Amino acid sequence: MEFSEKLITLRKGRDLTQEQLAEQLNVSRQSVSKWESGQVIPEVDKIVELSKVFHVTLDYLLKPSEIDELSVKTDILEQQQKQLLNREQARAKIFQNILYSAAIYFVFFAAFFVGHYFFFTLEWEAWGKPVIFAEFFIATAIVIVIWAKSFTNRQRI
Repeated sequence: MEFSEKLITLRKGRDLTQEQLAEQLNVSRQSVSKWESGQVIPEVDKIVELSKVFHVTLDYLLKPSEIDELSVKTDILEQQQKQLLNREQARAKIFQNILYSAAIYFVFFAAFFVGHYFFFTLEWEAWGKPVIFAEFFIATAIVIVIWAKSFTNRQRI
């Protein structure tokens, strides 16, 4: 049984409401609610007051029972490992997207110069600028689609 479960059991065993217990400890009812839900653990001075109110030892309140300490540490390590893996995957995806973006712009420039010097005999002022801008916007649209798809895929995982 964890601290939060012990607190609920002790409070209900004394027929106290959360508000009544909060008044005795000079805290808000929301604080007691958070303690009982396991969201937060009270400060040390409040734990001492709780032990006095319920006439139990600090060891009883604080020491977990039926919980293997090794399994708790294992869970913490697994969570940390998952976080590290997620961060590394995100970094790898960003690096991959940067490489894709650079490749797309490189292909864009190569296509423009090959087309301009080998196939187009048209004048630069009349046709060159609109063509390069159109190709640049197409390349940019492709890059935006790649990045957007990358972010939507990552959020679903």
